[in-house]
Amino acid sequence: MPDPSNVYVLNGPNLNLLGTREPEIYGSDTLDDIAGLLEDRAKELGLAIDMRQSNHEGHLIDWMHEAQARGAKAVLLNAGAYTHTSIALHDCIKSIRTPVIEVHLSNPHKREEFRHLSYVGQAAKGTIAGFGALSYLLALEAAARL
Repeated sequence: MPDPSNVYVLNGPNLNLLGTREPEIYGSDTLDDIAGLLEDRAKELGLAIDMRQSNHEGHLIDWMHEAQARGAKAVLLNAGAYTHTSIALHDCIKSIRTPVIEVHLSNPHKREEFRHLSYVGQAAKGTIAGFGALSYLLALEAAARL
């Protein structure tokens, strides 16, 4: 059954390690901390969050297909390193009607050159990056206004 108040928040490889993985780059918030922030704000906006994480590219694709099938309002996608390598994610985003907002904790353009190319960003509705956990909240605000 369609649920236009639902926002999928999909997280790619190694994001399960947030809070301990390179905190000087990614901050000290865990994925659970971010989920809590998003759930609180989503309630205020009349939305619901469906937050998931996988280290497997195919899961992210399947979940985006599911978001479309269930009539989700939007997908917030932090594809991690797949951002810079996955034509499959690019093609998936282009093939679904559900808007996808690319999210990054750090600013990829201020990092290694190989992170400057985003296959996800080329297909996404928009990109929010560089604000730590706030990037997710800003993306949720954008999704609420779509």
